[in-house]
Amino acid sequence: MIREEDIYQIGKLGKTHGVKGEISFLFDDDVFDRVDADYLILKVDGIFVPFFIEEYRFKSDANAIIKFEDIDTQERARELTSSDVYFPRALANSEDEGLSWSAIVGFDILEATSGIKLGRIASVDDTTLNILFCLEDGSLIPASGDLITAIDQQARTITMQLPEGLLDL
Repeated sequence: MIREEDIYQIGKLGKTHGVKGEISFLFDDDVFDRVDADYLILKVDGIFVPFFIEEYRFKSDANAIIKFEDIDTQERARELTSSDVYFPRALANSEDEGLSWSAIVGFDILEATSGIKLGRIASVDDTTLNILFCLEDGSLIPASGDLITAIDQQARTITMQLPEGLLDL
């Protein structure tokens, strides 16, 4: 059984493409292309289900056309439209380049000096030059490599040495 803590969201399926079961895939993280992955995970009727990739091709930096095994008609593909797409953390963690921003959503932020948990990352705002960790409580913390002292992928934590008063802003 696939558990939610073992996966993370990388995108969403869009409209069907053609009549042979292809579907548009809008993604935030192209880890499926960088890592040797045979499948992606979709949530179907509340259960995480692996769908094996038959083929895909990129339309842009954030859009691909994907064909899953055994999805051979437009009708079958239409059943999957608007589904969130997930990727296994274990496969992403084997990547040599490190973690993507999408992969660290759900990690806890720890303060290096005190060890106190500051919060859990709900999202990462990378729309500007200054990337921010957006915590579940609405707090924002700069995602600067200069502030990060350790990342523990197993424990799903990021330890940061934050300047005094930063959290009071």
